[in-house]
Amino acid sequence: MALFWQEEKKPREYTVPDDVLDLSFRIRARTLPVDHAHALSTALLEALPWLADEPRAGIHLIHVAESGNGWFRPEDPDTELLYVSRRTRMSLRLPRERVADARALTGQRLDVAGHVLEVGEAAEKLFVASAVVFARYVVAEPDEEETAFLERAAAGLRELGVGVRKLMAGRPHCFRLPGGVLHTRSLMVADLSPEESVRLQQEGLGDGRKLGCGLFLPHKGIAAVKSEGDD
Repeated sequence: MALFWQEEKKPREYTVPDDVLDLSFRIRARTLPVDHAHALSTALLEALPWLADEPRAGIHLIHVAESGNGWFRPEDPDTELLYVSRRTRMSLRLPRERVADARALTGQRLDVAGHVLEVGEAAEKLFVASAVVFARYVVAEPDEEETAFLERAAAGLRELGVGVRKLMAGRPHCFRLPGGVLHTRSLMVADLSPEESVRLQQEGLGDGRKLGCGLFLPHKGIAAVKSEGDD
C-alpha cells in the first residue's frame, strides 16, 4: 500500500521585540483636568527635555475607570475633573535606550495645569502581538468626514507596511491647545499579523505622539470598539 503523509507545519513562533515599550508609572494625584493633553505634555517635556526629540516616544493620556458603581468618565473640561485612584497609571512609550533616563521621573512632583501629580515607581510593559489594536486618539482634519479619515489612515498604514484589512473609526474628540483645537478620532485596526501589530504599536500613526495621539494598544475586538464608539 502506497502512502503519502505530510505533517502540518506549526505556525512560526513570534517573539515580541523589546526595542520599544511602555514604561508605566505609579502616580499619586487627587484630581487632574479632563482635557490634560497639553498640560501633561508640557510638564513631562520640562522634566525630560530629550523626550521632544525622540520620534518613537509618546505620552499616553491618563485614563481612570470609565464605569463602576454607576460612575462614568466626565466629559466637560470646563466643569468636571478626573478623580485619580491608587490604581491609575501614567505611561510613556519609549525606545529601550531611553528607559533608564525616563526613570528619573520617579520621586518628582509635576504641575499639570495647577494639579500636583507625584510620580512613583515604574514598570516595563512589552507590547502584545494582538490581531486587534486600538488608538483612542488619531489626529484628524477639522470637519473631516469618517470616510476621508479612514482613507487617510489606510494610506498611513500602508506606508508603515501594515496590511489594511479591517478599520473602524470612532467618534470625534477635540483637545484644546494654546494655538487652537486639535481634532481627533479613535481608530481600530483588525486582522493584523503579529509583526504588523507590533510594528504599528512601535511606530504609531500620524502626528501628536507627545499629546497622546497615534498610540495603539491591544484591544478585545470589534464589538467592544463599537460599544465604546456608541457611548
